[in-house]
Amino acid sequence: MVELDEQLRYLVTQACENPPGSKERQKLLTQIIRLTTSRLWRESSPYYQDALQQTWLYFCRNICEARTGQAYDPNYGSVVTWLNAYLKRRLQDFYLNQQREQAIKVPLKIRQSGSGDNSDTLDPVDNLAASPEAPPILDNVKIWAEADFQGELRSTYIKGRSDVNCQVLILKRLPPEASWKELSEEFGLSIPTLSSFYQRQCLPRLRKFAESEGYL
Repeated sequence: MVELDEQLRYLVTQACENPPGSKERQKLLTQIIRLTTSRLWRESSPYYQDALQQTWLYFCRNICEARTGQAYDPNYGSVVTWLNAYLKRRLQDFYLNQQREQAIKVPLKIRQSGSGDNSDTLDPVDNLAASPEAPPILDNVKIWAEADFQGELRSTYIKGRSDVNCQVLILKRLPPEASWKELSEEFGLSIPTLSSFYQRQCLPRLRKFAESEGYL
């Protein structure tokens, strides 16, 4: 484990010596992601995947430069320690927001939403400033989602609402992210319905693309 931490520290140093957006840095960051994925904190909460997605975005933005938070400092601890600390904070935010949202929602509304789960969450980074220069990973995700060559994202939508499909939601959840509250108001659908659909249908397709590109 110590050897892996040293390897990660070396890879971070090498990656940050290359300019943002360069193929060399992207290749090294992808290698870091592969090595750290299996060591990240895991749990079965319904908002875990959203929190994990936010963690990888935070990693891309702040591993070398402080774009949306404090840049990674190897003196603080290993990359895994840094990422796990952020991931756990996001999970706590999701949990607290879920509890707060449930407390102010009319129970009948929740039962009528049709989501059937407890995905009534708010995005903890609604007010996060957009990075002036999106990391290459995000650029590639945006290109993939907009192109949708197979038409799979557009054809996967909430029943009776072809306008609320995976292509639309994935693009809207990329930085600068639209919050679930904003999306709920835009589409006239409950937060649990949107969040549940996104987690069940859109995130698996996004993960499949990320894996095929070597990001995960």
